[in-house]
Amino acid sequence: MTDGYITADDGVRLYFECRGTGERLLLIPNGLPFFDQLQPLAASRTVVAFDARNRGRSDRATDEPRLAGALDLEVDDIDAVRRHFGADAVDLLGHSYVGLVVILYATRFADRVGRVIQIGPAGPDGSATYPIERSDDIAVRQEVLEQLAGFAARAPSDVVERCRRLWDVLRPLYVVDPADVSKLDGFERCSLESERHAFEFVMTRLMPALQSLTLRATDLAAVRGPVLTIHGRRDRSAPYAGGREWARLLPNARLVSVEEAGHMPWIESPDEVLGAAATFLSGEWPATAEQVS
Repeated sequence: MTDGYITADDGVRLYFECRGTGERLLLIPNGLPFFDQLQPLAASRTVVAFDARNRGRSDRATDEPRLAGALDLEVDDIDAVRRHFGADAVDLLGHSYVGLVVILYATRFADRVGRVIQIGPAGPDGSATYPIERSDDIAVRQEVLEQLAGFAARAPSDVVERCRRLWDVLRPLYVVDPADVSKLDGFERCSLESERHAFEFVMTRLMPALQSLTLRATDLAAVRGPVLTIHGRRDRSAPYAGGREWARLLPNARLVSVEEAGHMPWIESPDEVLGAAATFLSGEWPATAEQVS
């Protein structure tokens, strides 16, 4: 394994880790918290995961030029990583809102993208309210939102402890089985400055950018390569209906639906998710992938 920093076009340093020695390059933006869990994908390719700006070990940007246009900057950062590794084209894997970012990259740099995997992506229409199928999942989501609404009033003054308490509030959004909550420990990185301020950055920069963005079929026509969307049917964070909409709108996409899995389906169904991803990256559609019309 190698690691280090890559300097983005505006000077922000992005921390990365690299595994595998295969000829094909798979980039996983903001993927370091779950890099170990995706280790099997490095068996036949080079896989690079990096912390997004304002996350993990990457630099925290505080000046307006490095904050404005948050989604566009993350697209630029992907290309900075690609250029650092000297790859003419890359495959991409994006989870959660990064599942949308990698599609934005593919619309802007279509000739630099091979295959794209989205896992639990935010939906393509930020103004839409995508429905959640089950009442118990709706209840969990509502409880988390209510706790977040009152969090500031009862948050501890210590910034590290505040970050940890916030993460504890969010955990039920991400997995269905409460027994799996402990498997999310690697995502809590409150010892890092960028992570201690991540929620503020997400709420003030990323969420407004996502909510103001609407991608239609005409916008997505520029995506030339195949896209595999993998989505847990019980996703409480980015509802499954958004995943179906991606597979319907993209010109060459299919959907793998993971039953009884939430926002991080590789935790609850690792064989199914990693198997589908590996099959797709090898050049074939997984047997469980469906076309959505």
